[in-house]
Amino acid sequence: MDFTPLKAFMDRLTTWRMPGNSISVFYGGKEVFRYSSGYANLEKKIPMCGDELLNIYSCSKVATVVAALQLYEQGFFLLDDPLYDFIPEFRKMSVCDADGKLSEAKRPITLRHLFTMTSGLSYNSQTPAFAKAKALTDGKMDTMTVVRCLAEDPLSFEPGEMWQYSLSHDVLAAVVEVISGKPFSQYVSDHLFAPLGIAGATYHNETVVEKMAEQYRFENGGETDVVRLQMVAEERGDGHLVNAGKANILVYGENYDSGGAGITVAVPEYAKLACALAGGGLGANGERILAPGTVELLRTNQLTEVQRQGFSVGKFRGYGYGLGVRTMMERSESGSIGSYREFGWGGAAGANMIVDADLGLSAFYAHHMLNPFEEYYQPRLINVLHKCL
Repeated sequence: MDFTPLKAFMDRLTTWRMPGNSISVFYGGKEVFRYSSGYANLEKKIPMCGDELLNIYSCSKVATVVAALQLYEQGFFLLDDPLYDFIPEFRKMSVCDADGKLSEAKRPITLRHLFTMTSGLSYNSQTPAFAKAKALTDGKMDTMTVVRCLAEDPLSFEPGEMWQYSLSHDVLAAVVEVISGKPFSQYVSDHLFAPLGIAGATYHNETVVEKMAEQYRFENGGETDVVRLQMVAEERGDGHLVNAGKANILVYGENYDSGGAGITVAVPEYAKLACALAGGGLGANGERILAPGTVELLRTNQLTEVQRQGFSVGKFRGYGYGLGVRTMMERSESGSIGSYREFGWGGAAGANMIVDADLGLSAFYAHHMLNPFEEYYQPRLINVLHKCL
């Protein structure tokens, strides 16, 4: 194995737009490469070292679906069980069509719909349901109250009709709470983080901000109070990075455990989850979090051809969607040199999990920049990683 190409690619990203980045690669159950490039704090020129905590946003979804699948393995639910069996408020749902007309949903939301983002839910948090939850909780927004209120909002389409990125995994986190009897963050800490030895991970970053890398946003336009990056002018244009603060706006309140976007963690720590998935559910420390067959189910495409039309575009060309993860289906379309059903997911500030269970290869990569240019770096990163083998 030669990781020189991966190191060079990461350096290229940090001399282009990304403020700083880190990666941890596991192969055959052992960490074989760790590297950081650029800066954790551009203003103070503090280098990225890999131990910084980062908001990983939607990469949190991988932990959520794994947590739920642990309960699936124990017989607490089947994929086609209705959501209302666990959260009764979802028994009768309405659907809002393109003209704004409401009608009663013809079928219930199932657990499969939540896993596969085909529930009809949206990512809109500016709704009467959210306002109601905020009022009921005095702004603290505990997970169960928010999700129960969410059932009052109309769906975007009939459950199962199409794929749409949404709060489905936040609702799935609430299901985990109902079944386990624990706050979602506590369940994940007890059943994923502790067994795998993932240290320092949290769903609420307010107490760890001093350990976090600065979070940036790339903007075009004139330079104001920002830090310029060095780059070839014709590629860079007049873009610049603005410090965006460290808040995670998808954590809606101090008691909200966001299954869809809540985790703050260091790259080498969350990489332990990717390693376990590449090992068929067996962590590098010998702890098992899922059965091999469950990992196979996780990475098996669940979308029909009609549903895939709303998913397999852009960076997901050639990919299907399993139980909460992209999964490579067509090499000719994806252009990926990874294995069939290589899988993973990304996050809003540049986190990305890559798992190739056929090769026993995994990586967790992150930079900390909102609008992270996923369509550029994500497919290239997958290819460069596999080249290193």
